[in-house]
Amino acid sequence: MKVKLFFAVLCILFLASCSSSRKISTKKNNNVKVVKNPINKLPSVRQQQHVKKLEKGNKSLNKHTLQYIKKYAPLAVLEMHKYNIPASVTLAQGILESGNGRSQLASKSNNHFGIKCHTGWKGAKVYHDDDEKGECFRKYKYVQSSYKDHSEFLSGRRRYASLFKLRKSDYKGWAKGLKKAGYATDKKYPKKLIKIIEEYKLYEFDKFREKDLKKLKKETKRSQAKTITNSKKSKQQNYKVKKGDTLYSIARKFKITVENLKDANNLSTNKISIGQQLTIK
Repeated sequence: MKVKLFFAVLCILFLASCSSSRKISTKKNNNVKVVKNPINKLPSVRQQQHVKKLEKGNKSLNKHTLQYIKKYAPLAVLEMHKYNIPASVTLAQGILESGNGRSQLASKSNNHFGIKCHTGWKGAKVYHDDDEKGECFRKYKYVQSSYKDHSEFLSGRRRYASLFKLRKSDYKGWAKGLKKAGYATDKKYPKKLIKIIEEYKLYEFDKFREKDLKKLKKETKRSQAKTITNSKKSKQQNYKVKKGDTLYSIARKFKITVENLKDANNLSTNKISIGQQLTIK
């Protein structure tokens, strides 16, 4: 009787361990630290102005979608000029597939396009319940890597070849073609993409020519350089020399060297006077 009871308990424990479900898990040999991308280093494509216009025209637009456009529109435009995929389509797919970058797959794996592992994928993997339980999806260290892989995924597969014969402005043709080529199983996939593109006027980003982008890159660099200069200026302090002060005591107070203090104030000697204004950098 005791033996039968022992085997019964073992069977229950075994079945319990087999039936445990998982939603997302990573392979131990594919641990990749997910890192927020340096999106601020990308050139502006006037996405801030684009979003402001949208907000003025329609107060009910999804704030998370607007934030996504602000953050990732430059990536979509850059990929468009590298791979000839309309920026509107890339951006709409990112918005739809990643839930505005807020889905579990996007936030934990930087996968913004729902791209599965497929044969030949040698990068990091994550398992996620989708059409079937525990499906294998690609995992990226950076969001930029997800955008680049999306472009290479479409441009490198024969079933999407016909899409690249379409004009960049033909976002409707692209939306329908993606469904036809098997990118998604949802029958309403084209309608959903087209609705996002038209509601948020993403087709405006398809109009960015390469020379416009180069011009905007220069403008962005100038703007960033100005910001850095202003930031350095804002860190400067002025100090009024008091009785008993020496260059050494002032330098020690502000945790700088005497030489740095002299250089900042064009001093050739250690002589200072009461009431003198010194710049502290």
